[in-house]
This record gives sequence, structure tokens and C-alpha cells, in this order.
Amino acid sequence: MRVFAIAGMMLAAGIAWGQAPIERRAPSQQPNQDLPLQTLHVETRLVNVALNVADATGAPVGGLGKDDFEIFEDGKPQKIAIFERESTSPLSVVLALDGSESILRNEHLEKEAAKKFVKALLRDQDEMDVMTFSDTVREVVSFTNDKSRIEAGLGSIEHGDATALYNAVYLASQRLAETSAANNRRRVLVLVTDGGDTVKGVRYTQALEQAQRAGVLVYSLIIVPIEADAGRNTGGEHALMQFGMDTGGKYYYVNDAKDLAPALAKVSDDLRTQYVLGYYAPQRGRDTSFRSISIRMKDPGLAAKYGLRYRTGYYANGK
Repeated sequence: MRVFAIAGMMLAAGIAWGQAPIERRAPSQQPNQDLPLQTLHVETRLVNVALNVADATGAPVGGLGKDDFEIFEDGKPQKIAIFERESTSPLSVVLALDGSESILRNEHLEKEAAKKFVKALLRDQDEMDVMTFSDTVREVVSFTNDKSRIEAGLGSIEHGDATALYNAVYLASQRLAETSAANNRRRVLVLVTDGGDTVKGVRYTQALEQAQRAGVLVYSLIIVPIEADAGRNTGGEHALMQFGMDTGGKYYYVNDAKDLAPALAKVSDDLRTQYVLGYYAPQRGRDTSFRSISIRMKDPGLAAKYGLRYRTGYYANGK
């Protein structure tokens, strides 16, 4: 079991987005064979964007093609270099479970729902990490494809009085940043929590920036402890909603423990019906700023019918 220390933590300087070095070599026949061959290395940065398309009822829309979309960085059009329909690209998933006393009602149902989610989601190319958070953040299972290891970890959740939610988002995003970016891998954080951050440490803005730097899709399953406004942390709920909107993830309300399994199934379906678009980012020297992303449908008729969900931008790595 790995225990993360939160105190004294500094923001990561950034992550390296997928890079594809291009080599250009001089022709083999040279006028002067005594001159050495020169190699020019040009660095390009591939930016992958997971995209969900839904109709007015929220149902996923499949069957669209590369030519149906256009993508922009900071308002400037970019050429779509990669397009996947109903993506089969691998997943790295952190399942982060709130172990605070504030959400415990039917622990058995919650663990069984998580086990069903693992069985339904994980394929041979996928991997999952399990974390719990209450007073501190603990990694109970490191990244693995072994479902039996994950299920065993789900049975060893420790509980506490507090909720280190933003610390969990920050540390989970750090772990996801360490995963391979090959094969258009998608990085996903699934939070099961009531949204009430009660531990001093990482702030909301820091947690969001770390998720954006790692290219993480944040899905929040918001456990509603009390349906009346009194006793509910609506500020925490709004923060979880914003995580989803800014990273291209989503949020779901869970009013009863028996509703957790269907909500996790919706997360799995959402990931299975995603498109993935990729483009090579413009070079701007040692720029590390946040770059905005926007995607549109070319056909105004389709644009009026369908809604698009994707991350709003990324941080350049300055290389």
C-alpha cells in the first residue's frame, strides 16, 4: 500500500505530450562523399482529444466521420491527423473512492457496484489503479490489468472522518501522468464521493490544473446524502461538475447505493462511445501556457441537433 504525503507538495511543471520526432536525412548520393550526412530533428506534439457526441435526449451518436468535424486551438483551425470512431484505444483508469464517514450507507452494495464496473470496463489493453481518500489519500492497488487484484483492493478500503477530495484529484492525476501515452491512450479518473472537501492542502484550482496537464477525463459520481438543501455541500457538487466540464468528463447523481452500479455502467458506456481526434500542435518555442481547444460540426444542421463534450484545453510543455 502506498501512502501519499500531501504537505509541501508543489505543482508539477508539466507533462510531456505524445511526441513524434521526424527525421530528415540527406539523399544517399552526395556530390561530395567526404561531407558527413546531417540529420535535422523536428519535434512535433500530438494532442489527442476524446469527444462525446449526444443527441437531445443525451443518447450517444455514432457513425460520424472525420470530415464531420473541425478542431481549433486558440481559435485557429488545425488539421485533424488522427480520427477514431467508437474508440478502442487503451484506457488508464484511476477509481478513487471516498472513504469518509459522510457517505457510508451501504458499503457492501458500493463495493459490489465497483466490482461490476471493473469487470465490464477492463479489456486486455486497459489498466486500473484504485485509490481511497478520507483523512489522507491511499493507493490500495497500483496500475494493473489483474481483475482479482483490483477486487481484493476494493475489500481493503480504510475509513476516516475527513474528505481529502482535491488532494485525491491532484495525486490521481499525477499517477495518470506517469502512464504511457502510446496508442492514443485515454486517461480517466472516476470519483465516487459526496463532493465535500474538508482537508487543508491542495486547492480546487491546483487539482484542476494537474488534471488538465495530465489530459485526464474526470467522471464524478456524486453521492447525495440528503435531498434537502440543508446538509448538502452544493459548493462541492458544483466543483465536481466543473471538473467534468473542463476535462471532457461527466457527472452523475447517485441518490441511493443501489443506483451506483447503473451510474458506473453509464461511465463505461460513455468511454466506449467516444471519438478520438488528434492534431499536431503549433510550435511556439518554450511556451508553457494553457491553450484552448474547440471542436465544431461542419454541418449547421448537425450542429443544431447534437451536443459535443470534450476537454477545453491543455498546457503546453514548453519543449
